[in-house]
Amino acid sequence: MRRSSDYRGLVMKLFSKCVLVIALVVAMFSVGHADTIYTESVNGELSNDGLIPTTITVGAGSNFISGTTGAGPNFRDYFTISVTSGLRFVSLIELGGTQAGNLGFLGLQSGPQVTLPTNTPNAAGLLGWVHYAPTSSDIDVLPAMAIPANGSSGFTLPLGPGNYSFWLQDSSPGTFDYSFNIVLAPVPEVSTAALTIVGVLALVPILRRRLQS
Repeated sequence: MRRSSDYRGLVMKLFSKCVLVIALVVAMFSVGHADTIYTESVNGELSNDGLIPTTITVGAGSNFISGTTGAGPNFRDYFTISVTSGLRFVSLIELGGTQAGNLGFLGLQSGPQVTLPTNTPNAAGLLGWVHYAPTSSDIDVLPAMAIPANGSSGFTLPLGPGNYSFWLQDSSPGTFDYSFNIVLAPVPEVSTAALTIVGVLALVPILRRRLQS
């Protein structure tokens, strides 16, 4: 009876270590950081020309961008990001508190520019687009943008490495603050995770034999 109790204690210790190992593996593949990378009031006005969008550097994790649109000479904002090798573009979250007039517009094009004219009759040339509205909670708009609409090509999530350009516009009277979170995640190293899990599972027969003996 005492020996069985000792082995139960051993099993619990090994199980706890296995859980810790798995938790560490999961942590390795989690999003890396959260950072406010561009704020118009601090970093200056974003470009209002799609052919020369403002370049913004992003990294793994959350990348917060905020600005202002509305009637006036700068009611369009354009910027571009580069998703580097080993990362994926997984979410585009409209943050709570974002404002809009009658029609807030957000378009996404592959490449370092937005080449569509401002009076374009359709969305041909864009990967996707969405009309966004004021919200008090965070909403991921990337899945909606992925659906082809009015000429846009649509896309499959997540988006892989490459350049992506954004077009924000609100031509309603007044000015409107917006905030978005561009979320990039590392590409999981499946082989490393699989080897770790296999190693943990390999302990099960050993523990079973010890308990039976």
